[in-house]
Amino acid sequence: MSPKKFETSAVRTQVERSQHDEHSVPLFLTSSFVFEDAEEMRASFAEEKKRNVYSRFTNPNTNEFVEKICQMEGAEEGCAFATGMAAVFGTFAALLNSGDHILSARAVFGSTHGLFTKFLPKWNIQTTYFDVADLDRFEELVTPNTKVIYAESPTNPGLQVLDLERLGVLAKKHNLILIIDNCFATPYLQQPMDFGADLVIHSATKLIDGQGRVLGGITVGRADLMEEITAFARNTGPAMSPFNAWTLSKSLETLALRVDRHCDNAEKVADFLLQHKAVEEVRFPFHKAHPQYAIAKKQMKRGGNIVAFQVKNGIEGGKQFMDNVAMCSRSSNLGDSRTIVTQPSISTHSKLSVEDRLAVGITDGLIRISVGLEHIDDIIGDIKQALDKLV
Repeated sequence: MSPKKFETSAVRTQVERSQHDEHSVPLFLTSSFVFEDAEEMRASFAEEKKRNVYSRFTNPNTNEFVEKICQMEGAEEGCAFATGMAAVFGTFAALLNSGDHILSARAVFGSTHGLFTKFLPKWNIQTTYFDVADLDRFEELVTPNTKVIYAESPTNPGLQVLDLERLGVLAKKHNLILIIDNCFATPYLQQPMDFGADLVIHSATKLIDGQGRVLGGITVGRADLMEEITAFARNTGPAMSPFNAWTLSKSLETLALRVDRHCDNAEKVADFLLQHKAVEEVRFPFHKAHPQYAIAKKQMKRGGNIVAFQVKNGIEGGKQFMDNVAMCSRSSNLGDSRTIVTQPSISTHSKLSVEDRLAVGITDGLIRISVGLEHIDDIIGDIKQALDKLV
């Protein structure tokens, strides 16, 4: 039988059934598992026998969620975490040693920037940022201690798109581990391992859940690297709860349907914003004016659900827009069924210096819209009335 298509894998992957032969996967809310005898217990803890031992290690619900994401991303193994940032930290902590060096795209999530600048340096792990738009100078930054290339694509919140294939070639040339945060695109729109990534990270809290219910993170990729990451996670305890894994696994069944609708709405929101007098700039990966449009078309199926735009009058203009929305939610989250607006300069990226923000395109009046699943007329109607008050 030929490999299952994306949508079929999302619905039909079921790692195991109980003795009741249930059709829908049940919740396994148990902290531990029992053994038939002492020898089975010994063999299980010696990892001679693959089975569930303790839910901090594995659980039928987390197993299924990991297996689904691995199939979607084309990965060999994976490990689920309590949050997206737990996945980011756990991945670096497992793979890096004191003295190692990270090459990261300059545009990264605010908490990831904090990890690179405040916490990893405690263990003598340094990070150098490279410019997404100037990969020609990338190799000048590689040192003998460089071990990892890290990037988001598209980036948060400026929607820069990295050339994953080119990064894959550079990683292979210098024997570096390429790690891609695929949160904005999801496995439905982009599979970074097809372009040379060794590991892929998701904040499952976002589009994978899609309804703002639970937290979760996951790292998938090469089996040899995942062995180290899994060992670290099992010993340090940032485990995903079985309930969250069950919720996220069920969410994957509708991921393709939801993301297609998100993309439909986002395209129309971006088209509308381009015409409004209060808007100075619009960023959307599948608009031809986007500087990395050709790259986005090469590696993404569609443009995603995030639209970023610059309003007039800087921080005050942005705050006025945020105050003017009536239906859209003011929140720092994204990927929800409900449309969410955020002003990164005063929220998610407020801890960055002005210089660091501007270097990655986070201007004072930048607004990030996570376009939801409401009727497009209602979404645009709310954005329009909020913008009209700025003119």
